[in-house]
Amino acid sequence: MKFKTDEKLPLEVATLFREEGFDCKTVWDEALSGASDQTISQRVRDESRVLLTLDLDFANIRAYFPGEYVGIIVLRPQTHDKATVLADVGNLIRTLHDRNPSGELWIVQRDRIRVRGSH
Repeated sequence: MKFKTDEKLPLEVATLFREEGFDCKTVWDEALSGASDQTISQRVRDESRVLLTLDLDFANIRAYFPGEYVGIIVLRPQTHDKATVLADVGNLIRTLHDRNPSGELWIVQRDRIRVRGSH
């Protein structure tokens, strides 16, 4: 599975993914910092990557229909401090070893993952 993290996530998120064997790029890797949501969404589609973001705009299935993406994962941590975000990402990675978000929107909270499919 290939991932792209947005600019609001700590760079360490990509490192955690890479350490677990995933191909993970950041918007910083591709000089996309400050790019519009439309630009980011097109890039992840073009690259067949799952988008990992804190941006709630991507949870809007009318604007970003899950079936048009390899997957969209929106993190909803209790707080946005680095330690909390990294802990939630660690939990997410464990899930990703067993399940693929293909064509789905995942809303990830500390204690659950809500899934919206392309149906």
